[in-house]
Amino acid sequence: MLWVVVIAAGCWLLIHLAPVVLALVVALFLVGTLNPAVEWLERKQIRRGWAIPLVFGALLLVGLALGALTLPSLFSQGRELVEHEPELRGKLSTWMAHTSVLRPYAQSVRNFQYAPIAKAAAGSVWIASASVAAYIGYFVSAVFLALYIMLDRDRLRGALFALVPRDHHLRLSRVLLNLETIVGGYIRGQALTSGLMAVFAFILLTACSVPSALALAVFAGLADVLPYIGVVLSVGPMALAAATQGLVTAAIVVAVMLAYEELESRVLVPHIYGHTLRLPSSMVLLALLVGGTLMGIVGALLALPLAAAIRMLVEELRVDLPGENVDDTAQRARDLRSERDYETRSEGQPATAAAAIAVEISEDQLVHESKLREVEEKA
Repeated sequence: MLWVVVIAAGCWLLIHLAPVVLALVVALFLVGTLNPAVEWLERKQIRRGWAIPLVFGALLLVGLALGALTLPSLFSQGRELVEHEPELRGKLSTWMAHTSVLRPYAQSVRNFQYAPIAKAAAGSVWIASASVAAYIGYFVSAVFLALYIMLDRDRLRGALFALVPRDHHLRLSRVLLNLETIVGGYIRGQALTSGLMAVFAFILLTACSVPSALALAVFAGLADVLPYIGVVLSVGPMALAAATQGLVTAAIVVAVMLAYEELESRVLVPHIYGHTLRLPSSMVLLALLVGGTLMGIVGALLALPLAAAIRMLVEELRVDLPGENVDDTAQRARDLRSERDYETRSEGQPATAAAAIAVEISEDQLVHESKLREVEEKA
């Protein structure tokens, strides 16, 4: 009964502190993304106390530069896109009128009125503005929280290891290292693929003389964070904008974008992510559906790294699933040797020093396993 009460109280607390938990998750994502850059600077003989502000400062400068370069054009082109909306709608209606299946809906599209929608949405503008302001505040808090976590890494890690029995320290350090790899690799890979999508879309739309190319390209890059769904969200507005230059241009834009999406999913994503996620397509789609249903867009964004983390935990904790029959004797023997090495080296050490030793041993073990995996794949 006591455990039931504790679990119920924990669930109640998580529900009421969901924004705070989300800010913490975003902060940990930022830590996993930026920590490799900090460690690279440390290997260049730059102290960690200087490396962290350098990385955060560089991130801020890049964000400001991108905003200064894109936001003015983005707003102006977005305004132009709204101004051309009646023309686009008219061409879409004309095309629908020449299609037997869509002909009954052509007149409705041509005479569509936005006034009822605008009137219905007017009351929720302030609510939406307040929600946006709250999310911006939580994001800024997450950035500062990530900064403090990175600055106090050793003390926080020592406090965490002090709460865990010593015979579980190696597994804990392996889980933390793998989580950093999954989160950092996912965020960096997603930023790269989204950037490539935006650049490709901008070049394509500019070459086809499509209006509002920058606004549409930025939207395509943002939508690219959603696998399978992003292409539908981005290609539709592109096709409508390209229709102002003719149906042939619209068909070319759609065909080329679909071809690039196939190239991205088949070639770019496997090379960029590598073994970071290692999720089959069915699990990716299921994770997106579950995450989107529970938490909307934010849930869809967090779904893939969380699914990869769950799979990693099953592997790292050596959980024997009912349907598997894998001979992991060699792996368990390596785990036992590492645990004995850790016990010898950490004997009499405080939690902070023991945590550093556990991380060092786990890093060597993960590098060794990565080399073994590469040899197996080549064979």
